[in-house]
Amino acid sequence: MPGGKFIVIEGLDGSGCGTQAEILREKLMANEHVIFLRYPEYTHPIGELIYKYLKQKFLVTQETLFMLFVLDQAKDKERIADALESNKIILADRYFTSNLAFQCSRGFDLKKALTIAETLELPKPDIVIFLKVSPEISLKRKQKEKQSLDIYEKDLELQKKVAAMYEKLTAEKVFAKEWVVVDGEKDIGEVASEVEKVVREKFGDFESSN
Repeated sequence: MPGGKFIVIEGLDGSGCGTQAEILREKLMANEHVIFLRYPEYTHPIGELIYKYLKQKFLVTQETLFMLFVLDQAKDKERIADALESNKIILADRYFTSNLAFQCSRGFDLKKALTIAETLELPKPDIVIFLKVSPEISLKRKQKEKQSLDIYEKDLELQKKVAAMYEKLTAEKVFAKEWVVVDGEKDIGEVASEVEKVVREKFGDFESSN
């Protein structure tokens, strides 16, 4: 897998982004130097604010919320750029593409969002792997996984809007060189195999770039 590559795993809440990102991380780590990122980064002060919002600890305007999410990612832009320049692999469990899906589904203007990304010079992924699940499956999985859902996870109508926005982003290849859809409703092993297949077909075998 020569050259720096930026891979993002995306999907609705409950689509398995975190699980599949961890599985792919382990496979890539066997022979590659991988930098793994997860958004929101709840252990960072910005991520803590996002977490408190999702748990309804305080309210903010839609514009402020968008900026909180984008700043959570923008804080890593130099790290990402430097890693790619050094031929490293960046693997992210969600990224700015989540902002586009979730925040633009809630009313933030898509063109404005992309202009902000351009102004901030956010690195663009080489590929976004979208784990497609129905909004109903999304809610069912989160209810099984957690006793208390955040305001996004429990909102079925929002998840439907987000799903539609992901379809738009995928079809128009927004903010990424390529989007690939993987059926996220299959069992974990089958999804993992499909994700690995996509990465291998796109970038080749997991051979060391160091």
